[in-house]
Amino acid sequence: MREPRRITLIGTGLMGVPMGRNLMNAGHTLTVWNRTAERAVPLVEQGARAVPTAAQAIAGAEVVITMLSDGYATEALLADEEVCGVLAEGMLWIDMSSAKPEQARSQSAHLSQWGVRHLDAPVSGGTKGAESGGLAIMAGGEAATFDAAREVFAALGHPVHVGPSGAGQLCKLANQTIVAVTIAAVAEATLLAEKGGADPVALRAALKGGFADSVILQQHGQRMSEGDFAPGGTARIQRKDLDNTLAEAAGLDLELPATQAVRDRFDFLVEDMGGGDLDHAGLYLELKQRNNLA
Repeated sequence: MREPRRITLIGTGLMGVPMGRNLMNAGHTLTVWNRTAERAVPLVEQGARAVPTAAQAIAGAEVVITMLSDGYATEALLADEEVCGVLAEGMLWIDMSSAKPEQARSQSAHLSQWGVRHLDAPVSGGTKGAESGGLAIMAGGEAATFDAAREVFAALGHPVHVGPSGAGQLCKLANQTIVAVTIAAVAEATLLAEKGGADPVALRAALKGGFADSVILQQHGQRMSEGDFAPGGTARIQRKDLDNTLAEAAGLDLELPATQAVRDRFDFLVEDMGGGDLDHAGLYLELKQRNNLA
């Protein structure tokens, strides 16, 4: 790394805390702000600077990273007059939240008024990837802006420039579609094995290295068979991402039947079963209830 960067991190939730920790471990200077201030305490204890307002956090930053719940939260931040008042030409704003492609393009256009460069760079890998610094990072924006962010991304994971503004969010929607549909398939395979008398641990071992193997099979299959649904990525956020996927597909005049079916199951898990804050592997519980095995 060349010189440490002055980085501001907005959003210190399940993903933001380990990401912030890795940025500091890489030598960067970190300022943090979170609407619920207590959530920033773990980073402050490690040496981050916390301030009372988002505008104070952003003032003087070289790089601003937002890791918020959705694109609407980022839009609300950018609508704050105090925040806009501290934006400065040459700043780099990296939105790593999951949002709609159109929201990413709108953010980029808005920030360009102040000469602020923008990337939409959502991630995949959950809390484990955030902790290990091994996140998959899908970045949309200008190639030169992506190159300027490489030093920051190096502390967080493995970045790929996937196209112009909005392309990062589009790739994240594709990622979440694969994740959700695969979780549904792993849930069905796990329940089939358990109900039929096979050992689900042995099932995962037997499939390891074959065409059916995946991180989702090994990690979320283990969660399902052990009943561990402490959130890495929540069911509520998974449903939101699938809603965004289906909205984008509708705009492209596409029908995605598997995505729609799995989205409706996540909706039942969140709304009817109260499982919105469970890990998205909790779709297994919806499957068990569907089969009167809950």
